Amino acid sequence: MNLYIGRGFDELSLGDEFETSLTLTEAHIVIGAGLFCDFNPLHVDEAFAATSRYGGRIAHGYLTSNAMAAPLGMLFHSTAIAYVEHHIRFTNPVRAGDTLGVKWTVTGLDAKPKIEGG
Repeated sequence: MNLYIGRGFDELSLGDEFETSLTLTEAHIVIGAGLFCDFNPLHVDEAFAATSRYGGRIAHGYLTSNAMAAPLGMLFHSTAIAYVEHHIRFTNPVRAGDTLGVKWTVTGLDAKPKIEGG
């Protein structure tokens, strides 16, 4: 990850872009299954998953979503109060060995003087 750690609201400008990537591994998927208590055979059983429409094991949607959101936690480490919402649509399965890329662009700044940020 190549992010600016601990940026505050007052350090952001419209158009700022932040990007990173993560290559998903078998370990991510196995640990994800345990963390999410989601042992669906599409995620943990290669023989079963091979007969599915995906043709093999796939990562959990939660894992993919969190991998995309996690950079915000690092970017605003110790400066953010809460990350309350994001929307995602899965268009393709994600597998071990795939590299996920994410790029966040600041499209608006909503100052909140009451909390000394935005």
